[in-house]
Amino acid sequence: MKILITLLALSILSLGAPIDVSGAEKSEVNVVAIGMFLAFVVGTLLITYYSNQKSKSASGFYTAGGSITGLQNGTAIAGDYMSAASFLGITALVFSNGFDGLIYSIGFLVGWPIILFLIAEKFRNLGKFTFADITAYRLNAKPLRTLSAMSALSVIVFYLIAQMVGAGQLIQVLFGLDYMIAVILVGILMICYVVFGGMHATTWVQIIKAILLLAGASFMAFMILYLTKFDLTYFFNQAIEHHQEGKGIMSPGSFVKDPISALSLGLALMFGTAGLPHILMRFFTVKDAKEARKSVFYATGLIGYFYILTFIIGFGAIVLLLGNPEFTNADGTLKGGANMVAIILAEAIGGNVFLGFISAVAFATILAVVSGLAISGAGAISHDLFVNVIKNGNCDHDLEMKVTRGSTIALGILAIILGIIFEKQNVAFTVGLAFAIAASVNFPILLLCIYWKNLTTRGAFIGGLCGLVVVLMLVILSPSIWVKSFGFESAIFPYDHPALFTIPLTFILIWLFSITDTGKRAEIDKKGFVAQDFRAQSGIGISEAVDH
Repeated sequence: MKILITLLALSILSLGAPIDVSGAEKSEVNVVAIGMFLAFVVGTLLITYYSNQKSKSASGFYTAGGSITGLQNGTAIAGDYMSAASFLGITALVFSNGFDGLIYSIGFLVGWPIILFLIAEKFRNLGKFTFADITAYRLNAKPLRTLSAMSALSVIVFYLIAQMVGAGQLIQVLFGLDYMIAVILVGILMICYVVFGGMHATTWVQIIKAILLLAGASFMAFMILYLTKFDLTYFFNQAIEHHQEGKGIMSPGSFVKDPISALSLGLALMFGTAGLPHILMRFFTVKDAKEARKSVFYATGLIGYFYILTFIIGFGAIVLLLGNPEFTNADGTLKGGANMVAIILAEAIGGNVFLGFISAVAFATILAVVSGLAISGAGAISHDLFVNVIKNGNCDHDLEMKVTRGSTIALGILAIILGIIFEKQNVAFTVGLAFAIAASVNFPILLLCIYWKNLTTRGAFIGGLCGLVVVLMLVILSPSIWVKSFGFESAIFPYDHPALFTIPLTFILIWLFSITDTGKRAEIDKKGFVAQDFRAQSGIGISEAVDH
């Protein structure tokens, strides 16, 4: 804990004076905002200190010992899901593109019924720490754990980029810090929370920030409707009048330009939800399948309500901020950038006090999500790769925890570097890329593993690996990365979202390599389905760790 106190002191000292941002004028120190921000940091550090006593074992670190209730876990899942991409990114997309920005809200939400009816109960009955435990139940563990870890880390990396960009821009606007310094501070705090607190601390940080975020967003939405006389016709007419696109903001097509892109993005968001490793991992924090179902039920309600609020906030920002010289530059663009729409709107509605509150909550949002991502990534590296692949399942507890905490530190450093490189990316868009990978690799393997008796190790591994390689190649060669981030003149792959092509490809390849597999291992894989299905349905043997 001495390390935490030292880092906190350094953070306070660095926040004490404004720093020039990209040659702009120095920002005034917002004492109220800084006070609320630091109060949250101190409060979560105390949670981390308390949780440190519950994170000594692998079970305690990864899954909080299965001690979380359905309501608590559902709220924590909602907190995990209501990330920087949701709060900052979607409001920015609605602010910039109007109606089209809602494709992310709808896509993020509709994936939950898939998890509720197809995944949650059986997933909880079959797994222990990570989603690779599901594939390891009847398939050859080593190749599948290796593939699962590679896929999970790919998803986590893109997700981390979005959170770190949002965090850096938030603290940059709030405190006047240089963006690079802001990202480094966030990375350090994230490492501290995860290394010392594990899943227990992360869960309670997520619960607290979910409650605070919903309260703050509800107040913002209420004030927007109050200021527009609770008249939706007047509200939307004002938005049309203020936005440069005019009536175009009420029609689809301003953000997603063609049907293929729209369908591909929708598929990625819908099926990617069921393949996110840090979300799936949360089903292991409850004691049984019944509580897992409750988790999804509560999470769906809270998330759905939150996305309604982001719609109101995004359009409200158009009405209240555009054309106001206090919040816009000479060219009409928003001060602080589009990603900071929700933060700037908070200042316009409630002054410094509400700005401080929303900023602290937004930071909590980012911190909770990156902590969950770090735990999931550390689990993939230590539990799946190190313990079960390199050590063949024979690893003492102390060594596993050392590798886990070392992996967390490495992921934190990587997150800082990537957050600096991808500073200009829209945070919701970057998360969309993570969803495309999850939908193209994790979801097909999980679904077929749970429901298709003829799935074999060879089919899952070759099909999943090909899907992973192709989706990563197409994401890198897309306009968003190849042109916007790398600076090339034109993209090799013309679409930003490849899920429409890569999801069917993975399913087809897994099917093809499974039905043509006639080896001895294939017979073992198929025979193991009966025992797996019985456990998935009944939950009997849930406490056993099964690896073949």
